[in-house]
Amino acid sequence: MIYLDNAATSWPKPPEVLRAMTDFMERRGGNPGRSGHQLSIEAGRAVYDAREAVAELFHVSDPLRIIFTLNATHALNIALSGLVRPGDKVVTTGIEHNSVMRPLKALQKHGAQVTVAPCLSDTTLDFGAMEQAVTPGTRLVAVTHASNVTGALLPLAEIGRMAHAAGALFLVDAAQSGGCVPLDVPALGIDLLAFSGHKGLLGPAGTGGLVIGPKVDTAAMEPLLRGGTGSRSEFHEQPEDLPDKFESGTPNGPGLAGLAAGVRHVLRIGPESVRAQELELAGMLLGGLAAAPGVKVYGPRDPARRIAVVSFTLEGRSVSEAGLRLDDEFGVMCRVGLHCAPSAHRTLGTFPEGTIRFAPGLMTAKADIVAALRAVEAIARG
Repeated sequence: MIYLDNAATSWPKPPEVLRAMTDFMERRGGNPGRSGHQLSIEAGRAVYDAREAVAELFHVSDPLRIIFTLNATHALNIALSGLVRPGDKVVTTGIEHNSVMRPLKALQKHGAQVTVAPCLSDTTLDFGAMEQAVTPGTRLVAVTHASNVTGALLPLAEIGRMAHAAGALFLVDAAQSGGCVPLDVPALGIDLLAFSGHKGLLGPAGTGGLVIGPKVDTAAMEPLLRGGTGSRSEFHEQPEDLPDKFESGTPNGPGLAGLAAGVRHVLRIGPESVRAQELELAGMLLGGLAAAPGVKVYGPRDPARRIAVVSFTLEGRSVSEAGLRLDDEFGVMCRVGLHCAPSAHRTLGTFPEGTIRFAPGLMTAKADIVAALRAVEAIARG
């Protein structure tokens, strides 16, 4: 079995992730922050440990400005619905995931002005188009860091400078890059960062979060959910304190314990080392696929301009047929189709069928890449 679907969910998880989740359930399975007894206190410590781990990874000085969510989609919805009002202008790009595009479409129906800056045909940034789109008075610039279709990296520092020059806040979708690429939130000028816990951070599904930078006025930011927080229980109104304002309901204690372990694993290896390993795998894929007959590879050719996500098509083969054969005949697990990012596929010219996507991860061996390339060549030849 060769697992190349890490852009959807990383697998397998480091053993310490499973141990941390089991330990939480066995020894500190209370409700975090809801009681004063020992199990509740221990559960609260586990959740705060996850905040500190994420803060360390992203160079965030205040762990309380890390909001835990179900996933990156949940985090993006908190940011977009909490900040954008009727009449506000939002700028995004032509390669965004539906976790950005669908909330923006809904906000547009209620009066928000949404401008989509087109990207180049390889899904890299069109600087001229972005500069024209981000005009003074823009409320928010929301971009993905790495395309989940081609792996193309957008230049965050440059986009952040454009956003701030126009007086806008800068929101980054780091679902694909978190844990795979070194990310220094303050140094890059990021005001809000949405991250997924179950991909590059190596945690379980049902975890993710939103980093809220110090420039964001959270008093003017509406919560997506309201309810019990374990704090200010004497009031019917939602508390303003962070992270409670945006974390109603019992948190996923076991999941966050696993997330902390996954992030600590990445920190021990070092984000730079993770990046180097995945760059090597991406280079192997790009070179091998380009040499295979009838294969068309999409996105930047330079591995340094992308993460280890590679999309391709096979001449004369539907992507669904190729994906089925890769799984059934060769044990290669990948994803085919539109990858919840139809805008990116329209940019590539692969809409509506989509592409075959290989996404190696930290646990992928070079031998897996070699075997997957042989499988693609076998299918391409008949």
